[in-house]
Amino acid sequence: MKRIRCAGLVKIDGKFAFMHRTNVQKTEGEPNKPYGEYYVFPGGGLEGEESMFEATERELLEEMGIVVKAKKELYYKEVSESQDEYLFECEYISGEFGTGTGPEFSNDPAYAHRGNFIPVLVKPEDVANIRLLPEEFKEQLVQDIKNKKV
Repeated sequence: MKRIRCAGLVKIDGKFAFMHRTNVQKTEGEPNKPYGEYYVFPGGGLEGEESMFEATERELLEEMGIVVKAKKELYYKEVSESQDEYLFECEYISGEFGTGTGPEFSNDPAYAHRGNFIPVLVKPEDVANIRLLPEEFKEQLVQDIKNKKV
């Protein structure tokens, strides 16, 4: 069965919410994993019987500390034979941005090689200038920003 990763694109005060990853170490046995410094769309894996919309909403609460409503699927990518990734457009409802309580914020030594997870807000005009992964979603987003679709 494929792993499904659900991520959200949400605007707060006219800026997009991303997770800034810093000091990510290269992992032996996973040569294709990104390392160094980059940004990602907040999200994570589907759990149990939840829908992709529910997973997206849960992940943004865990990672960003905000309640969102997942509105519609924006982009899809087959990452590998064993993983698919979806990006959903989300509406900010409530919560204090940057107060996530997910395991990546626990200072658990098991996450040390994964670097820092820093919730950030990025102006739409700056998205083209950051290393945002996955690249396919970034390219689509940059086009959608230019065409005023998001």
